[in-house]
Amino acid sequence: MTTSTTFPDLLSEVRAFRAANPEVRYVDLICLDIPGHFYGKRYPLDMLEKVAAGSPLKLPQNCVLLGVQGGLYPIGDYCFHDGDPDAPRRLVPGTLKPVRWEGQPLGQMLITSDGTEAPIEFEPREVLAQVLNRLEKRGIRPVVAFELEFYLFDRKLDAGLPQFPRDPLTDDEDDQPNMHIERLSRFSGVLHEIVEAAREQGVDANVITAELGPGQFEINFAHNRDPLQAADWSALFCRSTRGVAMQHGYRASFMSKPYLDAPGSGMHVHVSLYDRDGNNILDADQQRPLRHAVAGCLELLPRCMPIFAANHNAFRRYGAMVNAASKASWGFEDRDACIRIPESDGKNLRIEHRLAGADANPYLVLAAILSGMEHGLDAQREPIASLNEDRSSGIDFPKDMLTAVAAMESHPVVKDKLGSEFVYVYCENKRQDHLAFMHDISAREYRWFL
Repeated sequence: MTTSTTFPDLLSEVRAFRAANPEVRYVDLICLDIPGHFYGKRYPLDMLEKVAAGSPLKLPQNCVLLGVQGGLYPIGDYCFHDGDPDAPRRLVPGTLKPVRWEGQPLGQMLITSDGTEAPIEFEPREVLAQVLNRLEKRGIRPVVAFELEFYLFDRKLDAGLPQFPRDPLTDDEDDQPNMHIERLSRFSGVLHEIVEAAREQGVDANVITAELGPGQFEINFAHNRDPLQAADWSALFCRSTRGVAMQHGYRASFMSKPYLDAPGSGMHVHVSLYDRDGNNILDADQQRPLRHAVAGCLELLPRCMPIFAANHNAFRRYGAMVNAASKASWGFEDRDACIRIPESDGKNLRIEHRLAGADANPYLVLAAILSGMEHGLDAQREPIASLNEDRSSGIDFPKDMLTAVAAMESHPVVKDKLGSEFVYVYCENKRQDHLAFMHDISAREYRWFL
């Protein structure tokens, strides 16, 4: 079981960690950038204690703007015309944990600009924090649970291409069918350590499922009344899973669509909304707010595709094979829908947003979902027909990055809900990433056109 300890202050947390982990000398201070990668610095523990006691912690503001390959793009005055200024960060309480998958004992701790005297408007965690602050002022309190699908591959690539993981029992390629419990048994060594490593990071990971693809699995996280922490869990889980997999001779990836002929990997997000008295808002008035929230999500979904499909590969997932929608749709107990309403009692009534790829940024995905729900509650419109009523029901959404960026950057509701400066920076970052990806001549181009 995951246990949580409440520290009276950060200094007590650091000192308790040092006492419990005397072999640890360094701590990685980490934060998620726009593409969903961790950046940061490795601090000696004695310096971390000084930060916890009040010494300033600063990193370059433009770390947040890194492209998917780590480069900086000229975005307005950022990066190349602003002098690359530092920006304050703070330690996130309760996130200082040991790291067991590295070659030497380490610690790690989340840092963020939200809650500082000068938060970075386009930092993903700050974007989510602002959405949550707005909802809290309205008396709306989300409860959130993430589910993440991922693939295990052989550690070695074959001419740059991934290879199926080897079955630990037979040393053959994994070919067990979907949901087969035997797959969980055969890969139990790495899977159980993945869950334990996550729990050591404070992540309440629980249910493990063998999915349809070769070497594909899903991990569920507990429902969390702290949505920021729920997104933290998703980010931290990806980091620890990759590390543990390498120790076991595998390569773990949350890539949205690693194989064209196998299912992609998704990030499914369950969201309930409660008032200050603990009543489920979605269940009120014969569940009309549920329908309004669904309508809002469906309206904003085509305008938030650069968030849900965060890279060129992620767009390959839509409309392909199993449970990957090609239109914005909804339905009761229907996994073909982008927005599924799981069967539940009124207290636990929720939406399950199933569109995002597993490699999307969890802070931004949740911010977009909550903004859609809020917009729907305000507009009070009825949604389109559910898939239960009409299997062809749905709203088209962009299927490529440049079209998606154009749809997002000009939409007034998205800019209002997520912040106009964030939308500008994010869309330009994604446009530049896409153009950089296209700036390469593939072997197929030579084969087709030479």
